[in-house]
Amino acid sequence: MSAAPRFGRIGEGLAAPAEGGERFETLLAAGGGRAERIVSRGQSDPPGFWYEQASDEFVLLLSGAARLGFADGSERALAPGDWAVLPAGCRHRVAWTDPVRETLWLALHLPPG
Repeated sequence: MSAAPRFGRIGEGLAAPAEGGERFETLLAAGGGRAERIVSRGQSDPPGFWYEQASDEFVLLLSGAARLGFADGSERALAPGDWAVLPAGCRHRVAWTDPVRETLWLALHLPPG
């Protein structure tokens, strides 16, 4: 027997973080990949902290505003509708998210290899 379908609204059901916080929820995980939604408010990763993942990641900014920082010192501002593909091994960090309103992301982590 197959599993029943699940439904939801991307912006509902995930509690808003306090300022400077972030919350993650895995929506689906299978075959080594995962889809998650992330809600941030005024969050930034500490100086010197880097994500350097073993697999590719696709991120889509759904609402709010953010900046991603990269190991070469560059930053990229993101507005609703902007997306990024972060290849495996790409050192990146969340440099800033809007402190006044929630920033909502959809992240797809592809299986390694």
